[in-house]
Amino acid sequence: MRSPKDFFAPLALGAPAPVREIPVTPSRMIHFFDPGNEKMAAKVPDIAKKVDVLLGNLEDAVRADRKEAARAGLVSIAKATDFGKTQLWTRVNSLDSPWVLDDLVTLVTEIGDKLDVIMVPKVEGAQDIHYVDRLLAQLEARAGLTKPLLVHAILETASGVANVEEIAGASPRMQGISLGPADLAASRRMKTTRVGGGHPGYLVRTDPTGDDLTEGRTTYQQDLWHYTVARMVDACAMHGILPYYGPFGDIRDVVACEDQFRNAFLLGCVGAWSLHPVQIDIAKKVFSPSPSDVAWARRVIAEMGDGTGAVMIDGKMQDDASVKQCRVVAELADALAADDPELAAAYDAATKETLG
Repeated sequence: MRSPKDFFAPLALGAPAPVREIPVTPSRMIHFFDPGNEKMAAKVPDIAKKVDVLLGNLEDAVRADRKEAARAGLVSIAKATDFGKTQLWTRVNSLDSPWVLDDLVTLVTEIGDKLDVIMVPKVEGAQDIHYVDRLLAQLEARAGLTKPLLVHAILETASGVANVEEIAGASPRMQGISLGPADLAASRRMKTTRVGGGHPGYLVRTDPTGDDLTEGRTTYQQDLWHYTVARMVDACAMHGILPYYGPFGDIRDVVACEDQFRNAFLLGCVGAWSLHPVQIDIAKKVFSPSPSDVAWARRVIAEMGDGTGAVMIDGKMQDDASVKQCRVVAELADALAADDPELAAAYDAATKETLG
C-alpha cells in the first residue's frame, strides 16, 4: 500500500511530477479514427477543427495484420498535424495483447509531447492502472517529457464494474472512465447484440385493467446501462475525474443516439464517443447545456445573492442546493463558450431575455 504522501511522487527517476488536478477542458465528443486508413488520415486536419477530442484507435476495429500500420500512421499524423486546442488521445491495445507494449513504447517516446491521454481498454482493477502508471513514468523519463500523460480507463468487464471505485482512484494520472457496452455485455453474458443503446425486450408493462391480460397494457423500453453509468459517474465524481458514455453503434439511428447521449449527460457524463462524423454534432448539441437552461441557472444564481437562504422564483423554491446545481450548468456553459463564439452568443442572448 502506497503512503498518501508518496502518491504524487514520480514513479521513475527523471519522470515529470504527477498532476494534482485533472484539467477540465471541453470533451463533449471523443472522435475515433483509424490512423492506418489513408482516407481517414487525410481528413484528420479538417475533423480536428470540429471536435474536442480526436482519438487514434489502435485496438478494436483494427485488424491484427494492420496493428503496426495503425501505430505508425498515428505517429506520422501526430508529427505532421497542428491540433490547436483539440486534444489528441489514443486507445492502445488491451494489456493482455501482444501489441500493447510496442504501442506504449513507440507512442510515448516518439509523440509523447503531442499526446494528451492514453485510453486503456478492458481495465479490470487498480492493478492494471498501476502497471501502466509505472511504465509510462519510465518511458516519460526516457523521452524527456515535462508533462505527464494521463490515463483513461474503459469499463468493459464485470470485474471492471465491480472495481470501478478503486480504478478511478488508482493513480493521479486517471483522467476519466468510459462505458464500453459491447464487451461489457459479453462479459456479463447479457443477451443483447447491440453496441450501446436500449433493447425492446428490456421493458416494463402497465398493470392489466380487466380479465384480458393483453388488452390496453402499454410497455416502456428501459435503459440497459442506467445502473452502470450511474455507478461510473459516482466513482469518477468521488475521485475528481471525468465520466463518459462510450459508443452508440447504430450510426443510422441518430434519434436514439441523441436520446442515449442525453441520458448520459443528465446523469453526469461530460461526453461520449463519436464513431462517425454524423455523431459529432449530436454530441456537441447534447453535451452543451441548452441556452434556456443556462439562462435559468444564471437567473437563480443572481437572485440567490450570496447563495444562502431561500427564494421563490416563478413559484419554485430555490435554496443553496439549487445554486450548487445551477453552478454546474453555468460553469460548464462558460467553459464551452470560451472557445465557441456562436454558443457564447446564444447563451448571452437567452440570459438577457430571461433577466430582462
